[in-house]
Amino acid sequence: MPTSKTTVISVVGGKRSGKTTTIEALTKELTKRGFTIAVIKHVSEPDFTIDTKGKDTWKFAEAGARKIISIANNEIAVIEKTNTKNITLREILEHSKTADITFLEGFKKLTISNDKIPKIIAAKTAEEADEFSKNFKPVIAIAGIYPAGERNPNTPCIDILKHPEQLADIIEKIVKQDTFVA
Repeated sequence: MPTSKTTVISVVGGKRSGKTTTIEALTKELTKRGFTIAVIKHVSEPDFTIDTKGKDTWKFAEAGARKIISIANNEIAVIEKTNTKNITLREILEHSKTADITFLEGFKKLTISNDKIPKIIAAKTAEEADEFSKNFKPVIAIAGIYPAGERNPNTPCIDILKHPEQLADIIEKIVKQDTFVA
């Protein structure tokens, strides 16, 4: 089902709220259904690097290479050395344009005011879900492990560990309607 467009879904929530767990469960379920998935994760640690000091890829970057591509038996890794302070959402999504669905993990500042990207709120408590619901629109679901149907009657609250297929059904409808496509 490859396309040149990707449906973008943002998963937001506080620290340790279940964002990664939500994306992992959805990726498993949607991959079984034949979709290709890309995940773009925001890493907030200021000095984080995927590269390892002393390895060849690190040495190439230290020598001045701005893009390093490493090809192994089962993967291709692209390390792009660039300033991301002012990176735009469009620039970020260029890296996933061949996927059917792209999940964004984090990126709260880039997605908070973008009503063209549906949001899934990962939350540990009803209060946390309520707080994120005030600021992020549109919210297509809340992924949490608490019973919150009465607190958020217009937004489905799904226990992602027990019922990932319910949230995958919502996303599949969005993809088929060709809405929220980047």
